[in-house]
Amino acid sequence: MINKRVLCLDVGDRRIGVAISDELGVTARGLFTLKRTNIKSDTDKIIETIRENDCSHVIIGLPLNLSGTDSVQTEKVRSFAEKLGNKLVSNAMQEIALELYDERYSTVIAEQTMKEIGIKRKKITETIDQQAAVVILQDWLLCFGNK
Repeated sequence: MINKRVLCLDVGDRRIGVAISDELGVTARGLFTLKRTNIKSDTDKIIETIRENDCSHVIIGLPLNLSGTDSVQTEKVRSFAEKLGNKLVSNAMQEIALELYDERYSTVIAEQTMKEIGIKRKKITETIDQQAAVVILQDWLLCFGNK
């Protein structure tokens, strides 16, 4: 049972989309898009966000190929997750559950949804990463939240 917020990351080479759940684990909303600089700064900002929002879980979207196999980007995300996990331990936050979750189609779904409700191309480009994180988190919450 989730009784704290869940943070979700859509990790890319240039940006990380960040979404968060409500405390009941029912809804997800975009929080911000982090422009990547380096692994230390990126993970420091994620740790700060976990603390500020009292999160119990961090879900990281895993970009598998359509066939379900790993890609180059999959390995980059696994490496990022490992480094974030190590940083959680070194910050005495090992109780935070860290999970990789299949993110296939999340960006496509996010973009299509934003187009359907009339959001302009520029705004879609600016927020697509955090909206993809919302899609990933909402799916995770439907499958695993409060079970």
